[in-house]
Amino acid sequence: MHLLFIIFLGWILSFLGQLPLGTISITATQIAVQENFRNAWKFSMGVTIIEIIYLRLVLSGVDWIMEHKIFFEVLGWLTVVLFFVLGILSFNAARKQQQNKKALLLNNNLNRLWLGVTMSALNPAQIPFWFIWSSYFMSVKWLESGFAEFNLFTLGAGLGTITGLAFYTYGGNWLVTKMNTSNKTLNKIMGVIFVIAALAQLYRMLTATVIS
Repeated sequence: MHLLFIIFLGWILSFLGQLPLGTISITATQIAVQENFRNAWKFSMGVTIIEIIYLRLVLSGVDWIMEHKIFFEVLGWLTVVLFFVLGILSFNAARKQQQNKKALLLNNNLNRLWLGVTMSALNPAQIPFWFIWSSYFMSVKWLESGFAEFNLFTLGAGLGTITGLAFYTYGGNWLVTKMNTSNKTLNKIMGVIFVIAALAQLYRMLTATVIS
């Protein structure tokens, strides 16, 4: 029963973490609407692979993270720049976009699995998220330090990520179809989300710099 609780713990935390609207969730919706559910699932799998890797890095020990802190700092600043650029490009694409043209991020031949991997890898905010919550779970003895429990927690988290993205894949597709939302509007929404994500990441980076 305890092992099932560990899986559930990882699942519910990751699922709830996916629910707030963000760049990854809205991209899953766009792929489902403008392409197909198969590609949306590929994208979700790519996102989940990186989520699992980041979580395992956190669970493997804080020492590794601290030793490679500069890597995550550089990645964090690159994310700020990239999100701002993508936001501007999304607004520009929406302004010029023809009705049936694909969204900015999807107007390419990149395998959707690798698109998910890339977008998830450029989201270092996952590191503090998993560090804070896994530390809390360990402090209250819900999660014990051990190979088996760490793997089950990671498995649950991976399932939670997939479930959360499936919510946006199918629910978002239903909503967009119901509202007859145009690709141009989706691009505008994506532009707003990218800018908000960039500002949030900028705030995190500046706050981290002041604290350090």
